[in-house]
Amino acid sequence: MVEMTDDPERAAFRQSNGIGDEAASCHTAEVEGYLIEGHVPAEAIARLLAERPDAVGLALPGMPADSPGMGGDEEAWAAQPVVLVGADGSLTAWEY
Repeated sequence: MVEMTDDPERAAFRQSNGIGDEAASCHTAEVEGYLIEGHVPAEAIARLLAERPDAVGLALPGMPADSPGMGGDEEAWAAQPVVLVGADGSLTAWEY
């Protein structure tokens, strides 16, 4: 089930759940206990759910013009800098 809300305090929600400003993007989703920040490609999320690392979730910081849903094509999407947000707030490149 998908539930969408427009939270005027999304920035505070994001911060209180471990997504710092350096990983911030345009929207936040929660999927099976992980936070997904921004236009993260579905393939990256699928790998996250398959491997289930000890992490807050994934982020595609900023609002890249060629990210999924923002134009471009799948080749351009693969070049986007998706990061794994660690429980300690660390950011690690997430290959997918």
